[in-house]
Amino acid sequence: MENRRVRLRFAPSPTGGLHMGGVRTALFSYLFAKKHGGDFILRIEDTDQTRYVKGAEEYIVEALKWCGIEPNEGVGFGDGPHAPYRQSERKELGIYAKYSKQLIDGGHAYYAFDTAEELDAMRKRLEAAKVAAPQYNSVSRQNMRNSLTLSEDEVNKLMEAGTPYVIRLKVPRNEEIRFHDIIRGWVVVNSTQVDDKVLIKSDGMPTYHMAHIVDDIEMEVSHCVRAEEWLPSAPAHILIYKYLGLEDKMPLLAHLPLILKTDGNGKLSKRDKSGIPMFPLDWHDERTGETYTGYKEMGFFPEAFINMLALLGWNPGTTQEIFSLSELEQAFSFERVNKSGAKFDPEKTKWFNQQYLRMKSNEELAELFSPILKEKGIVAETKFVEGVCNLVKEKAHFVSEFWTNGSYFFIAPTTFDADVIKKRWNEQTAVFIKEIAAAYKGINTFTAAEAEATFKAVAEKMGLGPGQVMQLFRVCLSGVGGGPMLFEMAELLGKEEVVKRLETATATIK
Repeated sequence: MENRRVRLRFAPSPTGGLHMGGVRTALFSYLFAKKHGGDFILRIEDTDQTRYVKGAEEYIVEALKWCGIEPNEGVGFGDGPHAPYRQSERKELGIYAKYSKQLIDGGHAYYAFDTAEELDAMRKRLEAAKVAAPQYNSVSRQNMRNSLTLSEDEVNKLMEAGTPYVIRLKVPRNEEIRFHDIIRGWVVVNSTQVDDKVLIKSDGMPTYHMAHIVDDIEMEVSHCVRAEEWLPSAPAHILIYKYLGLEDKMPLLAHLPLILKTDGNGKLSKRDKSGIPMFPLDWHDERTGETYTGYKEMGFFPEAFINMLALLGWNPGTTQEIFSLSELEQAFSFERVNKSGAKFDPEKTKWFNQQYLRMKSNEELAELFSPILKEKGIVAETKFVEGVCNLVKEKAHFVSEFWTNGSYFFIAPTTFDADVIKKRWNEQTAVFIKEIAAAYKGINTFTAAEAEATFKAVAEKMGLGPGQVMQLFRVCLSGVGGGPMLFEMAELLGKEEVVKRLETATATIK
């Protein structure tokens, strides 16, 4: 392995949108490849044509682009030396048939002619016999129609007659299968737990079990990163490499931990009705008619989404939480990926977005905020919008909240926080609002510092403590009892607007 170039592939099936578990698999593969100066490949595993979903492949490509983890070769990203990268196209090259014939010739695979009815009857027999996990294996295959139980003449006749068949892996009985996983260490499984996997389907297409191995060999893949769900299938894959005599070509395996529900009980799934986004971009499932909102459309930055995903199951061994993509490339290693599942935390996910929002310049934020203002019919000077962004960003998780939390910057309030008015509005404070409005008219340079000094001077002159009138003053300007720094807000609104709002408030509030 030391002399092999580092090459990792992300190989999703176009059977639906790319959920965040898949993105994490792609991310970890990408990070490892980049860290070691290797290649990151996108391969589309479309061997199951019955589950193919229109638009899924394009979605996968667009999602990877949005996330910023673009492959350097593969579908949608340019051909490399091992094109094509769709398995349906690779089938035409005859490579899957070549490798499966090698397994048959070596006595490690066989033809099976069983019908769906016969397979169902087998399962029912095994269930009736109290077999815990009914499967087609070294025991049950002895009572089925395959090239191990039929004579050579019978097999030839069936083949000549065009009888549908599949090619199955011949798993040995009661043999220890050992393999090393980068994350989990040594794994030992007895072959009695492994079924005779279908390698080539009746339509001639390879299954995942055959296709991904052949393609990994042909594409010189050095590391295979996939979800924990594939761990039970790994022993069969180990056998295939062994029977092909290509164990030295086998990639190092890394099975990632599950992403768990917020309470830690069970795998997080798109079928959960928790409202947690599962997809990077909006996804409409043609089969079910369901539409899922993506992280992008919810207002998440791709950097925040990727940062969050990286820390779902991996830790840097330090207290650092905010990582740029280049920092992740340098810090990442499979040795620091956890074996146990990673609990998803929606609030922490929002926190990540908040951190990235705060790191953006006011100019960047204003550009992102402008389409929302346009949609609301608001026309404002760029510098003013930048000033608003500067004041409201500290308490926001998303740019969309700028309007929710700061619409009063653009539209003067017509209603005022009832609780604050009830608690703070009286004859004396009403006079104070009139006095402060009058005092502000006399200020030439209306800065935050001048506005605050004048405010305190008027309050002191009237024998009022700032705490008695400050929140009321805020409500008169914004209509709400909380918000950004008060006098900075006043400076941004400008003297004329502040005076106008104070006078309107005194005339409106009773």
